[in-house]
Amino acid sequence: MKLGLFSVSYAGYWGQDRLGLPEFVAKAARLGYGAVMLAGKRPHLSPLDAGADRLDSIAAALAEHKIACGAVAGYTDLGPAAAAEVPYLEMQIAYVESLARIAARLGASIVRVFTAYEAAGHSPQAVWSGVVAALREMSDRAAAHEVTLAVQNHHDVGVHSDVLLEILHDVDRPNCRLGFDAWSPALRGEELYESAKKMAPHAVITTNADYVRLPRFRYLPHLVNYQRETPDLVRAVKFGEGFIDYPAFFRGLKDGGFDGIANYEMCSPIRGGGAMENLDAYAAHYVEWMKAAGLV
Repeated sequence: MKLGLFSVSYAGYWGQDRLGLPEFVAKAARLGYGAVMLAGKRPHLSPLDAGADRLDSIAAALAEHKIACGAVAGYTDLGPAAAAEVPYLEMQIAYVESLARIAARLGASIVRVFTAYEAAGHSPQAVWSGVVAALREMSDRAAAHEVTLAVQNHHDVGVHSDVLLEILHDVDRPNCRLGFDAWSPALRGEELYESAKKMAPHAVITTNADYVRLPRFRYLPHLVNYQRETPDLVRAVKFGEGFIDYPAFFRGLKDGGFDGIANYEMCSPIRGGGAMENLDAYAAHYVEWMKAAGLV
């Protein structure tokens, strides 16, 4: 597997230290990564800011440090619009088309997208149909730039592996594939090896992080006791130190024929804080873990 570092890890969204994209590219190369995935929004790679000069500077950094742009990460919610008169889906289709254009300019062949969150008051079938229609048009527009969409198992619609395969079947576009990650099925209780093996033939990227579960309780003074609250709080830790069975997950991916990019992300607050030294330690540890596991 080729290792990628996701720029969201150094974007400052959770109060951590941040880097601009040229500096991030240099950092990823120094830490031993062969590819990067770039977040398709501010402060990193919003289409609003991705003029010719900015893209040239990023391309120059990629060439200087001999590292590939493996994917550009889009942020979408293809559910029903809150205001019927506002063309939210059209905006997102245009956004993804712009990301596909940017990806092609940087030598990337993948744009990551999400499906939709469940929408109260809307038929699940209607939401499903809207997601499928949007993904079809996004795929067709991305194809003009020789770009593949990777649908991540993140949002509510299609989050279960069997359901996500149904969506992929309904979209029925050769350049609509999957970004299959372990944290979601692990949290929901799917068997990781079997799920990974099943999804591997359809996946072009996987994005990885590890977490611990922290139980929550609410004090009830009238009982002088505590009540267990669900779900647990989840917190990011160094790779291999959490509850996710990554050996089983990667074994399933390999047995299923996956040969894409295995990205690392720090996409939430992490144990130890957001100082640059801690971020670098986490990112370097992922490379060490993957090498020790014989995956690269």
